[in-house]
Amino acid sequence: MAGRPDLTRGPGRLLVTLYGVFTVAAASRSLYQLSTRFDEAPLAYLLSAVAALVYAFITVALVRGGEAARRVALVCCAAELTGVLVVGTWTLVDSAAFPDATVWSDYGLGYLLLPLILPVTGLLWLRRAAPGAP
Repeated sequence: MAGRPDLTRGPGRLLVTLYGVFTVAAASRSLYQLSTRFDEAPLAYLLSAVAALVYAFITVALVRGGEAARRVALVCCAAELTGVLVVGTWTLVDSAAFPDATVWSDYGLGYLLLPLILPVTGLLWLRRAAPGAP
């Protein structure tokens, strides 16, 4: 549609794919852990579930497109980056609080740092897709 930013073109297509994969991976991991081992590391498993929800919101917003969806994706990417930085730092400072890893532990090191790289890339892409952006 005219005036509606297409967030799935170019690098946006890769972002949609990666966020979709991360949604499924984080949701599957957290659902399994919450249903079978919740008592072992409830904080870690709940944080992985939160990560899955954030990834799902970003995926849907990117696919939907449009200015409102772009803004939702911006907020979610900022929340994701904040989560990765807070949880990543927390796991390094107080590893006893996390007897098992989360998606965002050690800044996403278990996922090749993609949880740290994705929101930065997403924020840059969404900024570029803003109306009036060069």
